Amino acid sequence: MEDSVIFRLAGEGGEGVISCSDILTQSASQAGLEIFTFRTYPAEIKGGPCMYQLRVGREILFSKGDAVDVLVCFNQEAYDLHADSIRKQGGVLVYDSSSCKPKEGVPEIQYAIPVSDMARKELNSYLTKNIIFLGILAKLFNFPLEKLVSMISKRFVKKGEAIVNLNVRALEHGYKYVEQHVEKKDPYAVGRKDTNNRMVISGNQALALGALVAGCRFYAGYPITPATDIMEWLSKEMPRFGGALIQAEDEIAALSMVLGAGYGGVKAMTATSGPGFSLMTELLGLASMAEIPCVIVDVQRAGPSTGMPTKTEQSDLYQALYGGHGEAPRIVMALTSVQDSFYGIIRAFNYAVRCQCPVIVLSDQSLAQRTSTIPRPDLTSVLIEERRKPSEEELQAYKRYKLTTTGVSPMAIPGERGSIYTATGLEHGEEGSPNWDQKNHLTMQEKRYQKLDLVLKGAELIRHYGSDKPDVGIISWGSTEGVVREAVTTATSMGFKVGALHPRVLNPLPVHEMEAFIRSCKKIIVPELNYLGQFARLIRERFQVDVIPFNKISGLPFSPIEIVSEIERVTRQYIKTSK
Repeated sequence: MEDSVIFRLAGEGGEGVISCSDILTQSASQAGLEIFTFRTYPAEIKGGPCMYQLRVGREILFSKGDAVDVLVCFNQEAYDLHADSIRKQGGVLVYDSSSCKPKEGVPEIQYAIPVSDMARKELNSYLTKNIIFLGILAKLFNFPLEKLVSMISKRFVKKGEAIVNLNVRALEHGYKYVEQHVEKKDPYAVGRKDTNNRMVISGNQALALGALVAGCRFYAGYPITPATDIMEWLSKEMPRFGGALIQAEDEIAALSMVLGAGYGGVKAMTATSGPGFSLMTELLGLASMAEIPCVIVDVQRAGPSTGMPTKTEQSDLYQALYGGHGEAPRIVMALTSVQDSFYGIIRAFNYAVRCQCPVIVLSDQSLAQRTSTIPRPDLTSVLIEERRKPSEEELQAYKRYKLTTTGVSPMAIPGERGSIYTATGLEHGEEGSPNWDQKNHLTMQEKRYQKLDLVLKGAELIRHYGSDKPDVGIISWGSTEGVVREAVTTATSMGFKVGALHPRVLNPLPVHEMEAFIRSCKKIIVPELNYLGQFARLIRERFQVDVIPFNKISGLPFSPIEIVSEIERVTRQYIKTSK
């Protein structure tokens, strides 16, 4: 087996491409293998082209990879759309010869199997087409058949024994067809690996799980792609921990409820995507002014407006950093991986209670709906922070917005003895009563911004990869971390002097660490999934350095080869010519 094998399954919405791929992914995981997935699907109810990419390996995987090793086409359109993605040398095509006619010899290795005819004529159910494909892939590439049988049985058990038996027969039918009629011509096989305390989970699921561990006991939200998975998962699990979840009438109401819960002493959050996040803007100002801890997750999708709901993008950075009237301090984080979705949301809740302000957590469609293997979380290593409450002495003459050395004031729970105070969006003094004095406004604004310094005293604000003294440096943010890390490893093996820095908190920026890295490089590349190069502009303005933006807005994440190619281009154009 090679280091990893990249499978891409493509077809029409309704053909079972996504469900088939999910089962395949779970079986590979249960066989102890590392997985990394990416999916894209139509936003229309009537269906449309969909694709699921699964990378399988024995070592930890950081990206979806580059060229596809094995393309599985459910129909002709799938081939037409994805044929160019197949590896030029050694690529494999598995296709339904009942509904697809590929170009001869493209790719060189092809397995033509009449899957639709088999489903209709031999199993009397066209709906089993995707399960037949599962059996074919199991035999061709050594996916564990017994794991697939077990998973299919569990998946269809609620539909009755007859449906379970039909799908198991479909799986075995595809497996036996390959066994009897197909000669294997390719080198790919996934095999097995001893499990090592790992779990398979999506980015949204990891985030929701981390929120529960952090102590979140209230969630309010409104369904919106691609954030809805968070609410759906929490709706089942949160009541088990004594929490409550409400589907609000809109995003404005959702954040209003979250602020009410935070005011009442409960850790609370909401999750949305770009259009919903825009509606929350005014309430972000209220959270800042009233100093109420809360967590808002923005699972970014391609915009503007309703844009492309099922495609990925990193274009909400300006909205997260600057959205709103006046100057409303907030903490902005960007999650980097499925594992970081778990630990990152815990940090977000810690920041919220530590600084008593809103924390905006940026994810994106690619990361949120990606499935990956991660180590089982070590909860003994997780630090959970709680809000600073007033002492008995402080309650004697309670000042909710008391001036302190850190800017953080003791926050009482309404109903406690001596804890009555005014929480308002109006400017106020230490007691909370409205106060529009000019000097007071300056004092309180300084207090609110001073709290952000507490974030910079935390651990692991950045990650660094590659050379300590690179010719070419890469600064990335959010879910681009893994692909940049893989690209740096590849480029280094090719002889390039390259290093990468990845800040995990975007406001406040870890300025000292970033400046030291920037000054150590001859040229800086900033890859991001947006049109304007939003983070590149921020770096250029803050550090007065001429960075090179590298932008992509196709709705798909970067691949390692794209980053490597840009490293080569920059080295050739700027580094060598400057000597």
